[in-house]
Amino acid sequence: MSDKPHYIGHRKRLRARFLKTGSESLHDYELIELLLFGAIPRGDVKPLAKRLITTFGSFAEVISADARTLGLEDGLGEAAVCALKIAQAGAIRLAQEQVMNKPVLSSWQMLLDYCRASMAYHGVEQFRLLYLNRKNVLIADELQQRGTIDHTPVYPREVIKRALELEASALIMVHNHPSGDTSPSPADIDMTKRIKSIARPLNIEIHDHVIVSRKGYYSFKSTGLL
Repeated sequence: MSDKPHYIGHRKRLRARFLKTGSESLHDYELIELLLFGAIPRGDVKPLAKRLITTFGSFAEVISADARTLGLEDGLGEAAVCALKIAQAGAIRLAQEQVMNKPVLSSWQMLLDYCRASMAYHGVEQFRLLYLNRKNVLIADELQQRGTIDHTPVYPREVIKRALELEASALIMVHNHPSGDTSPSPADIDMTKRIKSIARPLNIEIHDHVIVSRKGYYSFKSTGLL
């Protein structure tokens, strides 16, 4: 009988299956395995990959987890954490390139996908501004503020000042709710009204205010709040 570990050849077979059939044929934990192969050159990483999926919930949740939180997991060293975070950075960069310098209103779902990928999994609130030109082309994507787990300070006059600097004709506001509940708070509603009241006399249109979370998104415009 062979004394070779059972996982010998597994890496080669998994890579070959991925290259032949793509990610559709792989489980979430197998994609995590592929990411860990380069960072952990020896040993069986399948149990670790499965444990990460169990702990965090999905492939997206694993790569979107805070680096410090990932570093607390047994078996995940700096190289492995870096590999997981590079995967997240690549996904966000790809999603961003699909919407930058393109008409936003005709690629609305891609914009929502980008916002969720870049913001939905963060543990604190963030406020992002998307500035558009007269043709509704996205010309600037700026993360304005980072806050706490349930609050982000937003300064309406600074929002509009930046729009004027960019010569933007419209903007879309986006922020995340780490709790998972996308319902707007009274403060969210009040802040949106204040920004709109400042923008209107300057002929700057507020296309929407979107709240994103792990569970989905909420559009002020589609629900009649804007």
